[in-house]
Amino acid sequence: MEDNLQKSTQPARRKTARWKKNLGKSIAKSKLAAAIISKLGVGYLEFVYWTNRFSVEPENALDVATPHQPAILAVWHGQHILLPALRINMPASVMISRSFDGEIQARIAEAYGAKPIRASGGRDKTRILEKGGIQGFREMLSALEAGENVVQTADIPKGTPRRACEGIIRLAAKSGRPIIPLAVASSRRYTFKKAWDGATFNLPFGRTAICMGAMIKVPASKDKFEECRIELENELNQITNRAYQMVGASHE
Repeated sequence: MEDNLQKSTQPARRKTARWKKNLGKSIAKSKLAAAIISKLGVGYLEFVYWTNRFSVEPENALDVATPHQPAILAVWHGQHILLPALRINMPASVMISRSFDGEIQARIAEAYGAKPIRASGGRDKTRILEKGGIQGFREMLSALEAGENVVQTADIPKGTPRRACEGIIRLAAKSGRPIIPLAVASSRRYTFKKAWDGATFNLPFGRTAICMGAMIKVPASKDKFEECRIELENELNQITNRAYQMVGASHE
């Protein structure tokens, strides 16, 4: 009885108008829309880049990383929006989903000289082929074998945020290349609190910190995978917290 009363007193959720749904679907399928939005995105990232003061830790991060390239650059979902615009002198291929958002990100990545690999993992293993997960893994592996760096988010899309997945560990083991954890944090930002990954949108006229963590080498033996996964997760969390400390902000 009480449950029914509570349900009846709750405000009814408004349904999205059909015209809004149809408009959204049309935009999501439009390459012209993706092209326009991506150009605006590049312009905005450039504006943010040139109006922010940057600090890097360690200061000799590039010198440390260069001898170990090609490498797998690992970042958390939601903390990578500004990454394409950063002049870190580590050109890379980057795995990006086949969604509309992914199309925009891929175009932005290409504008900065990165090579997009259109694929993604996910919680639903039955959709790995549909999302190109297996093909994406092979392309990432080929890029590393060809001497190219690759960028990969360490957590699974729409999975548990800040939990490293085994896919990036398998890639490191198969390729024999090290994982280099990276974190980017800005003092001025907008946080999408309803997003599964708590994505942050970097804003101009602030401070931005780039932190590089300790490199992780994954042995071919599968019994070490979980140990390396936890090590990567801890390292990414540590440098993410450190990046926020460097800009005088707390990690939300």
